[in-house]
Amino acid sequence: MSNLPGGDAAAAPQAYPDGVAPQPAEGVSPVERVETPEEEAARHEAASKEAADSVMKAFGGVRGMVDMTLPGLVFIVTFNITHQVSAAAWAAIGLSGVFAVVRLLRRETVQHAFSGVFGVAIGAYIAMKSGKAEDFYLPGLLYSVGYCAALAISALARWPLIGVMLGPITGEMFTWRKQNPGRLVAYTRATWVWFGCMAVKPVVLFPLYFAHNANLLGWMKVALGIPPMLVAMYFTWQILIKAPAPIKAVLDDDGDDEDGGDGVAVVTEPRKARHAAPTSDY
Repeated sequence: MSNLPGGDAAAAPQAYPDGVAPQPAEGVSPVERVETPEEEAARHEAASKEAADSVMKAFGGVRGMVDMTLPGLVFIVTFNITHQVSAAAWAAIGLSGVFAVVRLLRRETVQHAFSGVFGVAIGAYIAMKSGKAEDFYLPGLLYSVGYCAALAISALARWPLIGVMLGPITGEMFTWRKQNPGRLVAYTRATWVWFGCMAVKPVVLFPLYFAHNANLLGWMKVALGIPPMLVAMYFTWQILIKAPAPIKAVLDDDGDDEDGGDGVAVVTEPRKARHAAPTSDY
């Protein structure tokens, strides 16, 4: 017992000047709690959904893949019916234009539709100028080679392209490069997966192009349009659900982060940050 009046209770102000013991920060338990199997399963399911959603969103989802694939199918079907390069080219351009208009009317993202129109228009122009149906697919073949080169170079430079594409979607931006090495490894692996899947196209299709086999080239181009992307998406999803959770990035009001960086502050739970990228949709 204390010699002060009131006993031990009266001594409390000496230990805590305000007379109140400090409380744990909001959302932080003073005792580490073991995660239950149900909570672990729920967390794993949420991480899996976020990974799948981010991958699908980055590549336009099923609708984006359809927008990029169907014009090529229409071209080869029309060419087989009419045997005219110009008719097939205009049919492909018309379908791409319809896709773009529908997306505009529905106020959806038109990135993939417009990129499809642009690519189809270039291919159609080259094919109509040369009179060779196989030239319609030349821009796409060259794009595949360039895309594979970009994937490989980005992975070797430790700026994996898949991380650059998914970072803004997951809200982590580029925190995975320095603050989250596990994510860097995951994005690098995913980038190499995409390189392997996308390299199938030029390897298979260029010999057909140089053989001037427009018919087989067209059908193989359609056949290799969606399946390699689906395979790459699946393995990317598998890689990301096993990777560390993303560290969200947020800008402070003055444009600088707390560590004196480039205006990007690292946000981890339980801290609540302003202007954080929303995560409820992932």
